[in-house]
Amino acid sequence: IDRERWRERSIFFQMGNIGSEVERAFNAKRKGDKAREEAAMIRALDLFDATAEAWTGKKSLRLKEILRARENFLEILLNNFSEEEANGLEQYFMNFALAERRMHYRKAEEKN
Repeated sequence: IDRERWRERSIFFQMGNIGSEVERAFNAKRKGDKAREEAAMIRALDLFDATAEAWTGKKSLRLKEILRARENFLEILLNNFSEEEANGLEQYFMNFALAERRMHYRKAEEKN
């Protein structure tokens, strides 16, 4: 991942994309596909780390939220997979993706 470009993106974009990898990891776990699960987990962790780096040094509670979401993801995936908790975390990330989409459309309307 290009960390410089990633740093310029909104928190909604960042977390929405992390959510895509989280969902891929959970879906692979549900299907018993260890190789895809591990690949998605590695991609998700890379995005979590890039996002945490982007928010380090800023006086924002976002960093704590990012790290807590990372911890929750790993706990669910590796230690205590629960369908209810996995669905809840997927919905948490989906809200960021939806917010990013709304922001994108709002910016496009402002240009017109």
